[in-house]
Amino acid sequence: MRVSRHFLILNLIGLVFSSSITLAAESIQLSKDYLNNLGITLGKLEAVKQMPVLTAPAKITIPANHEYIVSASQVGIINKLIAVRGDKVKKGEVLAQLNSPDLLSMQRLYLKALNELQLGSFSYQRDKKLIAEGIIAERRWQETQSQYNAFLSAVNEQKQLLELAGVTSGELEHLSKTRQLSGLLNIHAPISGIVIERMVAAGERVDMLAPLYRIANLDELWLEINVPPERLGEVKVGDQVLVENTPITAQIILVGQSVNSANQTLLVRALISGNQSYVRAGQTINAQIIKLIDDGYKVPNTAIVQHEGKSFIFIRNKDGFNISPVTVVGKQGDEAVINGTLTGDEELAIKGTVALKAKWLGLGSAE
Repeated sequence: MRVSRHFLILNLIGLVFSSSITLAAESIQLSKDYLNNLGITLGKLEAVKQMPVLTAPAKITIPANHEYIVSASQVGIINKLIAVRGDKVKKGEVLAQLNSPDLLSMQRLYLKALNELQLGSFSYQRDKKLIAEGIIAERRWQETQSQYNAFLSAVNEQKQLLELAGVTSGELEHLSKTRQLSGLLNIHAPISGIVIERMVAAGERVDMLAPLYRIANLDELWLEINVPPERLGEVKVGDQVLVENTPITAQIILVGQSVNSANQTLLVRALISGNQSYVRAGQTINAQIIKLIDDGYKVPNTAIVQHEGKSFIFIRNKDGFNISPVTVVGKQGDEAVINGTLTGDEELAIKGTVALKAKWLGLGSAE
């Protein structure tokens, strides 16, 4: 019975002591002279809207669906190169001219098919009128229809072959009207963009599908960042990226799932938005990944103290300091970003917080 009373008394003492700590956690009363003796330095909160996560090397690349290889559609000799590296071209613009003997044969077959279709059309129109008047037999009309359809199919076939060879509808119309054969084949730009690379020289013989130009639409660019795997937990899709020494911002659109065996980093890809005149495709730069935050404040790491797994700062009042719990959003070097029940006008202790913590927890000497 006495033992039980002994433990009960100890528990009551513990509760009283715990309550005193809780009460002490709200504020600390200090005279101005004692404050000076503790060597405490005061500072102000600095409002921030973003927090740096990490800085890593990155490369400017062209999105895969914005880049095109212009190839030779026929075997021939490069007669003329019109576009050069760096030129801005429009869709359909002539880039080069190819002299192709095969093109002459394709044009000849197309014109032959047109002539046969024209003759077949006369027979078709004549027999159509005769069958309506009952002058010719049904069998003859069916033969005439079949022959006309064969001529029409032959024309469409030769026309499609010429289009696959790179002949435009305007050039086909000109060929149909003039009936003049030409071995010169114009190579046209498939998109509007910039000539990134020219891969042939004038007078060079090229085979079918040989690459001639690389053209890219640079309205969008990618920023490919190499992130150490141990920092991957700090990065997510939607985070912002700043490009060093430029006003350019980008947004993360992909976080890779595999590690590069050469440098043991993960690929993080960001889409560059806005003015892209400050960077060029293929350029290597430094990129800083940041997080956008609301009601964040930057303070020195020395302004934050830890107690029972929580973070606190000491806010100056007329009698001493209020102890305010805060959340540490992140750290960068000697500074941290915090948020909590703050207005931004508070004055806080940024040095000497160890002494204040001791005073707060009742470990310091009396004044």
